[in-house]
Amino acid sequence: MSDKPVYKRVLLKVSGEALMGSRDYGLDTAVCRRIAEDVQGVVSLGVEVCLVIGGGNIFRGVAGAASGMDRAQADSIGMLATVMNALAMQAALEKAGVPTRVQSAISMQSVCEPFIRRRATRHMEKGRVVIFAAGTGNPFFTTDTAAALRAAEMGCDALLKGTQVDGVYSADPRKNPKAERYTSLTYLDMLARDLAVMDAAAISLARENKLPIIVFNIHEPGAFTAVMKGEGRFTTVHENQI
Repeated sequence: MSDKPVYKRVLLKVSGEALMGSRDYGLDTAVCRRIAEDVQGVVSLGVEVCLVIGGGNIFRGVAGAASGMDRAQADSIGMLATVMNALAMQAALEKAGVPTRVQSAISMQSVCEPFIRRRATRHMEKGRVVIFAAGTGNPFFTTDTAAALRAAEMGCDALLKGTQVDGVYSADPRKNPKAERYTSLTYLDMLARDLAVMDAAAISLARENKLPIIVFNIHEPGAFTAVMKGEGRFTTVHENQI
């Protein structure tokens, strides 16, 4: 396996649910530690890394709205949940020896930096990992869309989506063993087939900025490093089918 990474700068999107591990709610510190070790392995290759972490392990705005709460208010609570996850991941990364900064789209300067694109770029150039918290700072936008937005703003070479399975399938392979696994898809394939990996706004934003989306299993130790070397099992979503 070559030690030369395929990409120089990437954004990793991790769902809040991925941080739960086997729990029903909240954070599993062992999972945070393992993901931090994977990120450390990628940083050691010389890759500049930034992250967006969801908040579904603590609160989901859509679920709050469905139960009768005002959607904008519910999404604000969800954004705060992502800040909690970002701070937890920062702690795990720094324990793994990776200097990390958290930047929030909602101002809370006593615990993290405000989002400033040029400052974030400088952090990454110095080898620091930057975690973008609080989504876009606006209701009605998912953290998937925030990830595509930040990846485009930061000039990333790829957007990586860490999921529960090793790529994009025609259906949930944990429920349907006959589900077809794709190695390559176009953005239009994702939208036309309504493959529930990222929302349509995120896919459209990635397509507009010619930003490849790579979907892999975040729970497989070393998978992030393998993808950066062009190895392992993953699905690539881009403009033209290979």
